[in-house]
Amino acid sequence: MMNRIIPVLLACLGGVAQAADKPNVLMICVDDLKPALGCYGDKLAKSPSIDRLAARGVVFDRAYCNQAVCSPSRNALLTGLRSQTLGIYDLGTNFRMAKPDAITLPQHFKQNGYRTEAMGKIFHVGHGNHEDEASWSVPHWKANVVAYALPESKAPTGLTREEALFANKSAKDLPKGAPLEAADVPDNTYPDGALADEAIVRLQAAAKRPDQPFFMAVGFVKPHLPFVAPKKYWDMYDRKLMPLAEVRQPPVGAPSYAPQFGGELRQYRDIPDKGELNDDLQRHLIHGYYAAMSYMDAQVGRVVGELDRLGLDKNTIIVLWGDHGWHLGDHGMWCKHTNYEQATRIPVIVVAPQKLTAAVAKGSTTGVHSASLVESVDIYPTLCELAGLKMPQPLDGRSFVSTLGDPALPTKEYILHAYPRNPADVGPIIGRAVRTDRYRLVEWKKIGAPAETAQLELYDYEVDPLENQNQAAAQPEVVAKLRSILSKTPEAKPQISGATKNANGAAGPGQGGKPKQDRQAMFNKKDRDGNGRLTKEEFMNGQPDPDVAPARFKRFDVDQDGELTREEFVSGGTVK
Repeated sequence: MMNRIIPVLLACLGGVAQAADKPNVLMICVDDLKPALGCYGDKLAKSPSIDRLAARGVVFDRAYCNQAVCSPSRNALLTGLRSQTLGIYDLGTNFRMAKPDAITLPQHFKQNGYRTEAMGKIFHVGHGNHEDEASWSVPHWKANVVAYALPESKAPTGLTREEALFANKSAKDLPKGAPLEAADVPDNTYPDGALADEAIVRLQAAAKRPDQPFFMAVGFVKPHLPFVAPKKYWDMYDRKLMPLAEVRQPPVGAPSYAPQFGGELRQYRDIPDKGELNDDLQRHLIHGYYAAMSYMDAQVGRVVGELDRLGLDKNTIIVLWGDHGWHLGDHGMWCKHTNYEQATRIPVIVVAPQKLTAAVAKGSTTGVHSASLVESVDIYPTLCELAGLKMPQPLDGRSFVSTLGDPALPTKEYILHAYPRNPADVGPIIGRAVRTDRYRLVEWKKIGAPAETAQLELYDYEVDPLENQNQAAAQPEVVAKLRSILSKTPEAKPQISGATKNANGAAGPGQGGKPKQDRQAMFNKKDRDGNGRLTKEEFMNGQPDPDVAPARFKRFDVDQDGELTREEFVSGGTVK
């Protein structure tokens, strides 16, 4: 009897040891964080916590998102697939509508014995999109993006923007809260402080489960608009010293639709609906961005500090990732939503205890920097290799584990990203971009259209780092070389529509996301006066993309009389 028990006992102990040897993963995602950090050379930034984290790992100086907007960027991180591969470029379409059987990064770890947990903003939730229950071992813990401490900062209606849209308020009646707030309150008054509190509790619980590795995703929401933070973080900066952008005009020779002019920011009160922002307002906004960043930085420090205190750091991979960059007045632009450098370059910092470089092992105080190109889709295969997990499916990304060991090793010759536009005189197009260490080429065209129909942008960052001028016409040989790269990559898929149905023929959150739009019902909802026609104001009510929606109105308005008939709206402007 004892002889039979011993092998079983040894097997069980071996299983426990094997589980304990698996590295944990702490993935820190930050909303709208450009590399405005001390560890990236930003002398204005006060980011001591992230700088200390960087000193323990590898800082990727040339890291890029795959599309400069929340949901597609997070899809790239969590599925390892670019928006061009999924055919999803908007905020509201759930990734499982394109790939119902996709195995997400946390889902893969979950299937391999990890306890997967998510707090804050990891997947994009909102605009009709939803959380992915299959990815997490326990329910997701939500943190609001928009939250104020002071009543006077809130919209006068008392409604959130989402509640107002649901109540069918007109565009002019939509609530506009303050874009900035500096309340003298504790850190956990705002969502990121409460999120750090929760993450600390989760780490303490994880430390009591040494036999089960964890994959913990913590998604901070600042510095996303509105720029709110406790007053002490505003006090770290002198607003008079906030530098304004050196270049405040779009690149010379760029297509008129390539830039954007801050539609997201203009949804907040005290921001003009159009036109330039005065210098005082620009400095105030830049001050707010940095204050919100420093507030978030302090929360990152609390979470990582608790990981260290619990002794979990010795066997935990830490990744800090920003979902995309942010324009702070450069080119006259604010927010993200472009293919330009300030919108697409992101911070990526990786601390992998089992892959210490020589410099880190010797106690570097500034971190080891790598100039190798990486993109969001590369993080999925990298974490799998670090954890010893096989890839569950083909991915667009490539592991950069070898570069963690030797930061001088190149990862790839180029990265790819994209952004959609819908010019009134053209219709839906995609700007596919290829970024090398020196150049970026953007090819704007309709999906599937001949290459010769494209409009091109080329920027040479060696001679024109601020993207002053489109160089496509001046450097045809470079354009040809970069277009040959694009020609060897799959054509972008069009934006998908409709719902993926489950085995019973019904669409649902777990089997493919939102149902196909009922445009008849949408028309009825927008037609507030019931006259059977939509004014531009009625059409703009509730549009998730206010930058490009006016062009869509113009395209739908077939007879160009300034209003949309039911037929024009429902058909999307295809009536004859």
